[in-house]
Amino acid sequence: MSAEMDYYELLGVSRDADEATLKAAYRKAALKWHPDRNPGNPEAEARFKAVNEAWEVLKDPQKRAAYDRFGRAAFTGGAPGSGPFGPGMDDLGGFAADIFETFFGDVMGRGRTRRPQRGADVRYDLEVSFEDAFHGREVEIAYTAAATCEACNGSGGRPGSRLVACPTCGGRGTVRMQNGLFVVERTCPSCGGEGTRLSDPCPACGGEGRVERPRTVKVRIPPGVDDGTRIRLAGEGEAGPRGAPPGDLYIFVHLKPHPFWKRDGTTLYAQVPLSFVTAALGGEIRIPGLDGQPVEIRLPPGTQSGRQFRVRGRGFPSLNGGGPGDLVIQVELETPTRLTPRQRELLEEFRRIEEKGEASCPRSRGFFERMKAVWDGLTE
Repeated sequence: MSAEMDYYELLGVSRDADEATLKAAYRKAALKWHPDRNPGNPEAEARFKAVNEAWEVLKDPQKRAAYDRFGRAAFTGGAPGSGPFGPGMDDLGGFAADIFETFFGDVMGRGRTRRPQRGADVRYDLEVSFEDAFHGREVEIAYTAAATCEACNGSGGRPGSRLVACPTCGGRGTVRMQNGLFVVERTCPSCGGEGTRLSDPCPACGGEGRVERPRTVKVRIPPGVDDGTRIRLAGEGEAGPRGAPPGDLYIFVHLKPHPFWKRDGTTLYAQVPLSFVTAALGGEIRIPGLDGQPVEIRLPPGTQSGRQFRVRGRGFPSLNGGGPGDLVIQVELETPTRLTPRQRELLEEFRRIEEKGEASCPRSRGFFERMKAVWDGLTE
């Protein structure tokens, strides 16, 4: 077998084969030329090693691109050496390193245009009362975040300081680490990938151009905010390093529960206890509205427990300016727990009248009549 046999020919695929085709071809070829299937056959053993060599290169998109352009020279560097992928593969030195840098330097770090690193966003959780969520309010919040260093005005260096190449990575922004056959590039720990360092860093911020400090900001809570509403204050997050743009401040609203009112979107709900006398005779209930104006509801005679009354336009304001929602009042019948002798006397008389069928309680009467019919059917 020729030592210079093309990798694609070794696997029996075309040069535009996709990953799945390459993998299937490799498995087939590796199984065919495996030494266990060809004991004592040196040619099969050599072919098996060559198939594995081809697979190791072609399965990696970066190595495959270099091979397609330069062939095996991409891994030999034109110098004597040894290794499973040919001479010079172990250290990727000289010519091989230049080829990889030409194709992938912008990915690995060299030659890229670095943008200033934006400051981090800050989250603040704010509890808002039911009333403030309804009316809106301006509040002042305090938090701690990185702010521009006043000593160096955010530059990160003393007067006269200049940027110099990082001595750890030589200005690349990345450092190479070899692990067996492979070379891995990682962000430089000394310069954080910038490739440069200040010659005379500011002692107050250590060259960062920012320091942690308490901050306060006023924020307007608009009417209609709900639990989970997010308010964004642009530029109020952490300052970026060495004059980079700041992040944003995100305020997450958490609505405190109210003992009387509840809401679902812009609909406002309230439960009101109602005496059975008022429910039977009808009347009027009057409660204070969340907007400061009273709410009056006329109850018809025979009002049942759980009935709801809707008042248009008296609900929660809409956050997007679409107008307020509705107010829904649900009445709940309340039974007296302690009676005067006269009240008991009147209720006893009412019960006698009810038992004679002269009082109208259609739901309870109908229920017991249906239950009697069911019982009679079971006992026949």
